[in-house]
Parts: sequence; C-alpha cells; structure tokens
Amino acid sequence: QVQLVESGGGLVEAGGSLRLSCVASGRTFGPYAMAWFRQILGKEREFVAALSWNGGNTEYSDSVKGRFTISRDNAKTTVYLQMSSLKPEDTAVYYCAADRTVVTGGLRTREYDYWGQGTQVTVSS
Repeated sequence: QVQLVESGGGLVEAGGSLRLSCVASGRTFGPYAMAWFRQILGKEREFVAALSWNGGNTEYSDSVKGRFTISRDNAKTTVYLQMSSLKPEDTAVYYCAADRTVVTGGLRTREYDYWGQGTQVTVSS
C-alpha cells in the first residue's frame, strides 16, 4: 500500500501562485507514475498533470499547460505541482495520485491505484 498526503492548498488572488506537495509513504519502492487531478464542486474529477516514473515524460491538460509544472523528488518521495497565473476557474480540490508502472505514455488516461485526500485551492477574482 502507498499513502499519499497533499499539502500547500489555500486561498490566493487571481494571478498568484501556489505550490502543492504530495508526500508518498509506505511501499514506495519501485517505479510510480505520479499525477494531479482536480475536482470542482458539482463536477467530475479531471486530469491536471502527470509525470512518468523516470521524469522523462510529462503531460498536462490544455487548461493548465504553460501555467502549471509538475515535478518530483524521488529522494523525498514527493511530487510537486507549481501553479502560476492562477485563475478563479482553477478553484477546486486537488488530488495526488500514484500508479505503479514503467509505462511512460498515456498518463492522463491511466487508472491510478492510489489517491490522496485532497487539498483545497481557492482563487479569488
């Protein structure tokens, strides 16, 4: 089992920045693709960004491309989501996810095995 804990959410003005962190613990040995999803109240959860186990591939949704950056620190078993130029429509609960795989492509459509509890991001206009 892998446990994921997100942090870094909060309230920020439009145009501002936040960095989300996701710390993994448990059976973290081995290759894991990592991803961020978000869920806006009343809507389905949507893909935001993903990073392959070796860092060689990143994928972003069109709505965040150029504004958000996903990265990882394997030594700390942590994945980050740097969010810049935030917009009110980015307001959502952000979830971290992990999937044990060496596949580096198609990350946005994978079935992720492990999920965090989520962290709220609110962007005021």
